[in-house]
Amino acid sequence: MNRLFNSQGEHIANELAGRLYSPDGENIGRYIESAKIFVDLNGRYLGEVVYGNRLLHNRSSGYQSTNFGNAGTTGTIGNAGNPGTIGSIGTSSNYEDIRLDE
Repeated sequence: MNRLFNSQGEHIANELAGRLYSPDGENIGRYIESAKIFVDLNGRYLGEVVYGNRLLHNRSSGYQSTNFGNAGTTGTIGNAGNPGTIGSIGTSSNYEDIRLDE
């Protein structure tokens, strides 16, 4: 399992076997290997991993208007615990934190 963080270092998601889960364990998306991006359960672009473990939304991604289709949910993985924060990386003009609660 890969723990993913926002730019402020807050734990926002876990990736397991190409599926994206909230910290509480709910399935919230999946990885599209060919594009190297994560999409939500409806197939819309969420973001990509930068700096090894930061899940960020690329404002200039060409995938923002692409729909990868609804793949359904795989349920839950359960609460994987809270690893705490890992420190801020600041912000970039091309990237912003994703909002998983929308």
